[in-house]
Amino acid sequence: MSRYIQAERDTPYLFPPSVEDWLPAGYLARFIVEVIEPLDLRRLTQGSALRGSAAHHPAVLLALLVFG
Repeated sequence: MSRYIQAERDTPYLFPPSVEDWLPAGYLARFIVEVIEPLDLRRLTQGSALRGSAAHHPAVLLALLVFG
C-alpha cells in the first residue's frame, strides 16, 4: 500500500461537480499532468520516510512546481 495521498482529479465536488469542470480542455495544467504522469519518479519516492502521516505523491508536487 502506498504511503502517498492519491491525487483524485475526477472526484466529484459540491460545486462545481468535478475538477474536470474547472479547467478548459486546452488548459496548461492538463498538459503538465499529462507530461509528468508517465515520468519515472522512483528516485524521488525511494527516500521517503515510512513514519508520520501520508504525504502527497512527488508527481503531484512536481506538477505544482512546474505549473507555478
